[in-house]
Amino acid sequence: MTNIFVIILFAIFSLSPMAHADTKIKRPNVSGQFYTAEPQELSAQLGEFFQRADVVPADRHIDIVIAPHAGYIYSGAVAAYGFKAASRNKYKTIVILAPSHYFGFDGISVGEQDGFQTPLGIVNVDQDFAKRLMAEDEKFYFAPEAFEREHSLEVEIPFLQKTFTGFKIVPVIMGQPGFTLLEKFAASLKEVVGNRNDVLIVVSTDLSHYHPDIQARALDASAIKAIISLDAKTVWEGCRLRSAMEMCGFVPTTAALLYARQRGLQHAQMLRYANSGDVTGERDSVVGYTSMIIYGDSQHDDGKDSLSPAQKKRLLEIARQTMEEYVRTGKILEFRETDPRLSREEGVFVTIHRQGRLRGCIGNILGRGPLYHTVRDMAIAAAANDPRFEPVQAGELKELAVEVSVLSKPRVIQNSDEIVLGKHGVIVSQGPRHQGVFLPQVATETGWSKEEFLNQLCAQKAGLARDAWKDPKTKIEIFTAQVFGEKDVQ
Repeated sequence: MTNIFVIILFAIFSLSPMAHADTKIKRPNVSGQFYTAEPQELSAQLGEFFQRADVVPADRHIDIVIAPHAGYIYSGAVAAYGFKAASRNKYKTIVILAPSHYFGFDGISVGEQDGFQTPLGIVNVDQDFAKRLMAEDEKFYFAPEAFEREHSLEVEIPFLQKTFTGFKIVPVIMGQPGFTLLEKFAASLKEVVGNRNDVLIVVSTDLSHYHPDIQARALDASAIKAIISLDAKTVWEGCRLRSAMEMCGFVPTTAALLYARQRGLQHAQMLRYANSGDVTGERDSVVGYTSMIIYGDSQHDDGKDSLSPAQKKRLLEIARQTMEEYVRTGKILEFRETDPRLSREEGVFVTIHRQGRLRGCIGNILGRGPLYHTVRDMAIAAAANDPRFEPVQAGELKELAVEVSVLSKPRVIQNSDEIVLGKHGVIVSQGPRHQGVFLPQVATETGWSKEEFLNQLCAQKAGLARDAWKDPKTKIEIFTAQVFGEKDVQ
């Protein structure tokens, strides 16, 4: 009986009481089930989640937070990352986009309640914003049945109460609308938001459900990659067909990505990924969770994409110290950096040369966690796990030179004419099993023509035919890199 309760709690379904229909204050559905009903205990639990979240509050405007909605003991620690990252922002309106698990309808339900109650108090609804949104289309309306049992919207509210003050919410539960209606909703949301910079969109979704750990991580990686690419169509089609990814909240996620594109937002970061097995230790059937943020360029970002000489020097020090300690003792060093620029989640390659010859090169295209952590992890991988070379030995360390490449977010291109050799790194892929990447410096070091560069990339790295880059089925992405070595920052 205990196991049945656990499964229900961390999955998308629950046995919830009906809300009180005779009041304009929405009573909680899953207080005492998905999270504790005791105010002090709930506040302390949320505080612990935020304290453990290894992310620096962003010094930029965050437009969208994507967070899971399972029971707090399973996904609460993951959810805290996105809200903590946005915690320096001041929002007056927070729009929560959540999926409908219990009530089937083909529209989008916008809440008309006066407020929503949790153990931490009542949050008022921004009724003016809600009414303006509903006026945009007849399919945007208040369906009280959508709110009666739903947990996916409710579980986000205590995180908001713990993080922000002085805000109102716009509760939105999405049924099963078509893609065209989601495009209209995104345009309507953009219209209602207008030029305001005090609006946050919160997207409530879990990832894959009830697969073995290895399979779940592969599915979830595909979903996260599509979100990072702001690729609404891939999320929509992939989740509807359940072919390459799963998200119970793929409808609100699609809407948010369409909104991001229409609003000109360009950047998405994954802050944290985990699954229920990381909590329970049971790996046969897990549910995936991620915390992500989406944002655009702003005045706070001017000049901050490029690393300063001091920041480059610090990353090289981390790579060097990590490599030497790991080679000599097998120990992994712990670092704690306070520079927000070094805490961004970005792709990194660490390259090791010995007397001018390659000795190891391993990277992570998208990054996982803070930049300085990824540099540390890739330094170990380059020294010990590059399958082309034997692990680095202690006697070699004085002869080795370390180089770091910090990558921009990849973007999909439709034509190889967009590739600038020496400036762009290139990724080619056909499905999850055939993927290859060349860093920008490969073209400079080899002197290849663009055609030979792409031929070699397909054949050497992706395991494809040499000319597979010409195949419409091949996905081509480009990125730039800040490349710097120890001799460059002395």
